[in-house]
Amino acid sequence: MKPIQPMEPMPPSMMARLKDNKIIQAWLVLILAICFGSSLAGIQLTLGPRIEENKINETREKVPELILGAARAQQLAETEKALEIQPTSVAVTKNGRQTAYSVLEARDPEKGRLGWVVKAGGQGYADKIELLLGLDPSAEEISGIFVLEQKETPGLGNKITEEDWRGQFIGKDTDRPLEVVKDRVDEENEISAITGATISSRAVATIVNTAVADLKGKLAAQ
Repeated sequence: MKPIQPMEPMPPSMMARLKDNKIIQAWLVLILAICFGSSLAGIQLTLGPRIEENKINETREKVPELILGAARAQQLAETEKALEIQPTSVAVTKNGRQTAYSVLEARDPEKGRLGWVVKAGGQGYADKIELLLGLDPSAEEISGIFVLEQKETPGLGNKITEEDWRGQFIGKDTDRPLEVVKDRVDEENEISAITGATISSRAVATIVNTAVADLKGKLAAQ
């Protein structure tokens, strides 16, 4: 068996060329990353206002359903009547910091105030969840809930958008915080968790509880 011959040392000129190539590759990666980041930022600047406008339009379209329920909202649409929707902002100060909620007041020209729709958000399992919360005129009862934006796990957490699950919130009193349970619902303030997505389910309940705690007194006083 022939002895293994030791490798000859790499010539200094070749080592220099390899080093230069690595530096060039590193710069190329950096330049591509900057270009890609700039492209994403440009797209966001271009589409951002349009996305926000679409959210506003979707919010207004959902107001009748969130206040009156799907059936009565459909009846209203068939009569070609419309609710008066008055946007407002409600400031809340907590722990020395002030935040503002976007709130829509829904009114009937003859009956007066019918309820409120609050835009609220919070952290979900995967990303931020934005939802619309419908409340009665005195903010004593939940009249509807709609998920405006979410990026939860497909087939699991994203089931928070399904009507059957959201329907659990309708008619719940706001005098007690909502609690998400995995087992059978026994109490009036309990919400059944989505199987395999307890964190997403609790995130929605937390958003609702926080918005109610922040706004209930302020809305009832108006």
